[in-house]
Amino acid sequence: MHFPIAGRRVFVAGHRGMVGSACMRRLSHEGCTVLTADRRDVNLIEQQDVRKFLQDSRPDVVIVAAAKVGGILANDTYPAEFLYENLMIASNIIEASFRARVGKLLFLGSSCVYPGAAPQPIVESALLSGPLEPTNQWYAVAKIAGLKLCEAYRKQYGADFISAMPSNLYGPNDYFHPERSHVLPGLLQRFHRARLDNLSEVVCWGSGRPRREFLHVDDLADACVFLLKNYSQDETINVGTGTDITIAELAELIASVTGYEGKVVWDQSKPDGTMLKRMDVSRLTELGWRPQIPLEEGVAATYQWFLQQAALRR
Repeated sequence: MHFPIAGRRVFVAGHRGMVGSACMRRLSHEGCTVLTADRRDVNLIEQQDVRKFLQDSRPDVVIVAAAKVGGILANDTYPAEFLYENLMIASNIIEASFRARVGKLLFLGSSCVYPGAAPQPIVESALLSGPLEPTNQWYAVAKIAGLKLCEAYRKQYGADFISAMPSNLYGPNDYFHPERSHVLPGLLQRFHRARLDNLSEVVCWGSGRPRREFLHVDDLADACVFLLKNYSQDETINVGTGTDITIAELAELIASVTGYEGKVVWDQSKPDGTMLKRMDVSRLTELGWRPQIPLEEGVAATYQWFLQQAALRR
């Protein structure tokens, strides 16, 4: 099947976030009308706000890129917020999109929806085959509910609602905090500050041995447009690079990019999370899509964006 986007009205939920803003950049080349909703006017956690907005704006396509996100510490510290807010965002947008007769909806999940001990590389059928990784289970449960809701609306009503599971993301408009963000932006901020403060060492969480797969957000946005046009199945589909590196190797790369020359120390009293997480992306590859941005190039570009934003805040 082919679902054309040109000439259609596309609502990007979460347009100010890392994923949403990347989708906005990518959609600017598609000849479509992009719709957004400022959180001051539409609270995605409030059902009536979402229903009214979608009934009034009548989009043809919806991309659900809105979410409350954070790293291991944030998930562990705020479990109620991560579970409740992400549940509400997903259910409100999906249900209201059906009511507004949206022609196509893409819900974005996360690789954390898969069991912590899933066989590697992780295939889509591994979903719900075992216990979740405890450090981010709250976020994962909400995302699983969202993708299952898309599947339910397809099954019961024939709605063309699909879901995609991206691997670990990074890029412009990420949340850069040394403790509360995801691993890549957190390390980037930490090494940047260490260089500026001339610190002799940087302390990183865990052992450095876990392996992770990283996908630039602009590659994800390109995959989203590809899937909207070319994918219509009830089963979720993985989006990633199919390759991974250790967290220690990532730290070395970020130290090089930021110009930090001190020592890296690993605090093994802190959790590692899942030791190995790499997704099987063969289904998406067979459809004809592949990522284009190498990790080294993407991290360097992300750091330049970070420096530009820091300069603007001065």
